[in-house]
Amino acid sequence: MTEDPRACPDCLRRAWLIGSLAGFIDKAVDNTGGSRAHELLALPNGELARAMARSRADEFLERAAERDPESLRAVIAEARAWAVCRHDSLYPDSFGALGDPPAVLFGRGDPELLGRFSEEAMVTIVGSRRASSYGRELATDLSRAVASAGLTVVSGMALGIDSRAHRGALDAGGLTVAVLGCGVDVPYPPRHALLYEEIVKKGVVIAELPPGMTARRWSFPARNRIMAALSRMTVVVEARERSGSLITAEMAQDLNREVGAVPGRVGSSPAAGTNALLRDGASVVRGVDDVLDSMLGVGAARPRTTAARGPALESEPARVLDLVERGATTADALAGASHLEPGPLAAALLQLELSGYLRSDSAGRYERTGLAAPGSA
Repeated sequence: MTEDPRACPDCLRRAWLIGSLAGFIDKAVDNTGGSRAHELLALPNGELARAMARSRADEFLERAAERDPESLRAVIAEARAWAVCRHDSLYPDSFGALGDPPAVLFGRGDPELLGRFSEEAMVTIVGSRRASSYGRELATDLSRAVASAGLTVVSGMALGIDSRAHRGALDAGGLTVAVLGCGVDVPYPPRHALLYEEIVKKGVVIAELPPGMTARRWSFPARNRIMAALSRMTVVVEARERSGSLITAEMAQDLNREVGAVPGRVGSSPAAGTNALLRDGASVVRGVDDVLDSMLGVGAARPRTTAARGPALESEPARVLDLVERGATTADALAGASHLEPGPLAAALLQLELSGYLRSDSAGRYERTGLAAPGSA
């Protein structure tokens, strides 16, 4: 392991100045989810303090100037973290594209992994916190295949798509990077504490806010610019009309990075944002091959990935499965299309659920999983 990376005193003071102004920044951002955060973070110390704290600006600036770097480093060490700034060789080169790069990148995990950060080998995968079961499964499978191809998966550890993206990469034994909108020592959301610890152990968790800081309304859009800058391609799996994932996609486009989106059913709220991205020119992502073609080149050599396959099916369950894939999603629709009696239809549906081919929701609708069928027996 390399020597402990160290951020320089001026950059550390800048990071803590932003931390001390976090509440003012929260009040300053508009009602669109903090879209002004990146503009504020681009301001020099004096302008930022005067814009946020106004009459108290000198007080915040003096306090920042008097910060003892060794004391700040002690706080970082106590959080079992490390810190690099733009003057450190481990600071990601891809942040050079940002007009407001983080002064300091705080991290947990092996800092040597930062040396593997290359936008050409990194894919950001994000999406809705309120993802559908289909979206969660797709995000897991997509990330698993991307990581198996040797690419690094970047996401935000949020509920829904983000956490499944990390899970897929970890399952493949690949590298994943979680970018937090709080202090790097604060697992957020708390229910992902175990996932956080696994990423720390096997990957890297990074943040620009000092240790101990809680997430703010503006800090999520701010961290989105980091996710967009790290990767050559950002893939949005599911997103509603006002999803924060769309901010990440917009920032990626501003950085001239490729944006891909998974198409969804017309009129479906979880797909409204992704379908809008496709309308506006995002690349269509139908599966991992579309991502790997963009990242590695069409026809480039890639590891073989074998889709998980379920058990063989008898004729009736196979026919019911085919009807679900064709759009019959309720028991009544399946009864009419299959011409099966209620007993045999219920038995076929039960077998398909137990075998992992179908899942049902609380309203009784059936949905196809990603499990591949080997064919009818």
